[in-house]
Amino acid sequence: MKKFEELKFSLPALKGLSAKNIEEHLKLYGGYVKNSNLILEKIEEMSKDAEKNAYAISELQRRFGFEFCGMRNHEYYFRSFEGGAKSLDDKSVLKKAIENTWGSFDNWLARFKTIAAARGIGWAVLFYDPQTKSLLNAWVDEHHLGNLSGLSFIMGIDMWEHAFMIDYLPSQKKEYISAFFENVNWEVAEENFKKSIGF
Repeated sequence: MKKFEELKFSLPALKGLSAKNIEEHLKLYGGYVKNSNLILEKIEEMSKDAEKNAYAISELQRRFGFEFCGMRNHEYYFRSFEGGAKSLDDKSVLKKAIENTWGSFDNWLARFKTIAAARGIGWAVLFYDPQTKSLLNAWVDEHHLGNLSGLSFIMGIDMWEHAFMIDYLPSQKKEYISAFFENVNWEVAEENFKKSIGF
């Protein structure tokens, strides 16, 4: 079975997010990659006597969803900082889709920030639904609970405390959310959107 590889991200200095916070956050991402591989190896090994190990395999499979989604979500998150902050062009297909759905980019952003500021750990994610050809905001508990099946991840913000714990207190979520959006390269989100619509 092919192993997942820990990606390396070319991240500039970020406004409001320290190098130390990013360094620690990247270590956690590396853990998701490592654990995804370890779990699959263990499942493979235990499957040699699947009947005897049925319960353990089931529990490992559940854990795999957490680790795998943690890995993938973080890849979207860190990629959104690559290349430095860039705004969403007025002519972009993503901006037009956001405006068609929420009336304006500012309306969408206000709603998205409200979702991100929810109590608890998780992710605020902008998804694209290929069946209805529409954008949807969602809250994803942990990394895997609440992911919307069949939808494409356009952009998202990690709202686990590990994403901001060095720079902000838990009561300062709004400041972290603002810092995140100051650093987003919207061209990355635009590319994610274009791929999802086959543009």
